Amino acid sequence: MTALADTNETNKSDPTAAAAPGASHASAKILYPGATMLLVAVIGCFTAWGIAADLTTPMVSGFKRIFDMSSFQASLVQMAYYGAYFLLAIPAALINSRWGYKAGMVSGLALASLGAFGFWPASQVMTYGAFLAALFAIAAGCSLLETSASPYVISLGPEETSTRRLNLAQAFNPLGTNIGVLIASTLILPKLDTPVNLADVSPETERAIRAEQLRAVTGPYIGLGVLLAVILVIIFIQKAPPTAPTDDGARPASPLTTLWRSKRYRYGVIAQFFDVAAQVCCWTYIIQYTQQALNGSLQLGSQMLQISLIVFLIARFLMTAVIARIRATKVMAVLGAVAVGLCIYASLRPDLTGVVAIIAASFCLSLMFPTIYGVALSGLGDATKFGAAGLVMAIVGGAIMPMVQGRVMDATSAATSFIVPAVCFAMVTAYAIYDLRAPAQEIATTSSTASERKNQS
Repeated sequence: MTALADTNETNKSDPTAAAAPGASHASAKILYPGATMLLVAVIGCFTAWGIAADLTTPMVSGFKRIFDMSSFQASLVQMAYYGAYFLLAIPAALINSRWGYKAGMVSGLALASLGAFGFWPASQVMTYGAFLAALFAIAAGCSLLETSASPYVISLGPEETSTRRLNLAQAFNPLGTNIGVLIASTLILPKLDTPVNLADVSPETERAIRAEQLRAVTGPYIGLGVLLAVILVIIFIQKAPPTAPTDDGARPASPLTTLWRSKRYRYGVIAQFFDVAAQVCCWTYIIQYTQQALNGSLQLGSQMLQISLIVFLIARFLMTAVIARIRATKVMAVLGAVAVGLCIYASLRPDLTGVVAIIAASFCLSLMFPTIYGVALSGLGDATKFGAAGLVMAIVGGAIMPMVQGRVMDATSAATSFIVPAVCFAMVTAYAIYDLRAPAQEIATTSSTASERKNQS
């Protein structure tokens, strides 16, 4: 893929660099011939892990109600989920390097489906830890899946259109997130919303009440397990995908050396940490924010989350069209700065306009993940497999920062806690500004020419 990047000096500095209407960037092919069906199959994976991720997000509020915990304790849901992303990313890269992206996707789908089915025995045990273990297994599978699927999408076409292609594929991820939140808001949270004074009931009655609540949680996850298993079968029976073109006679440099030499990659990992952190913070705590600002219920809060995800979905498709003409990091710098302002406003005005501000932040989020991913991996060649693992490990930001926000919320209020995602958005904006100012030479090369190999020997 480096040979394709070298054909255009502008794209070499940034594959998302904008061109004037009619220029090569706008007209470049988005896929290699015959790759359309492969892209469609992988899009199914993007949708599936979107359902898994945002079926889980409302569970912070749900488990808090079921097990009568603090916001910090309930945020361990996100710690288990996004912590698994961090721990499984390197094993996923090793699987991809040894057996290919298809093996990584099949392994991920198998593990995630087992975790989803694990909700049934967890509901029989009726302990918070058992559910965290099942969530960890789901997320571990999604980590394998995402580490494999995203770089595979990049490999399906020319590198100069990689960010556009990844934005297009990931546009279907919020479709899954909307389905996940819709399931949570209609099948789970309404059954948890009725207040129950457990202090006035017998232990047997308390257990029966919690068992009924946990059954409401378990059913949708069993359905998710079935969906993941079906996608697994579809991916498994497909022929192994073709590899993308590579340089003739090129010998890849050490992946770790390549990654370390690329400042765009190193800073991109940091930016991805804070991007995912901002996303999870906004979507997790909009429910509690709505309860404070509008004196709302869990169901109303989940409806606000649903609106946020619809805005995110529409914006993802819109941004895919916009960055065909305007350099993606230019757009990201503007959206990042706007998101900082929206979060600060929400922290100062806990009312209906504050809720609208948090929803609007989802518009700003739409571009960030795939853009950071595409820019950070540009020009990495064979090091992309391990580079993708580092970016997936950065998703641990979605585990750490919500815990920070939960602590701030317990100490102050839901409104004040939105200073935390404001800081996260500021870090993403800083990365966008860095990319716009960084010279082309700072992109690391990933292969050695014959003369370079002679000098190295």
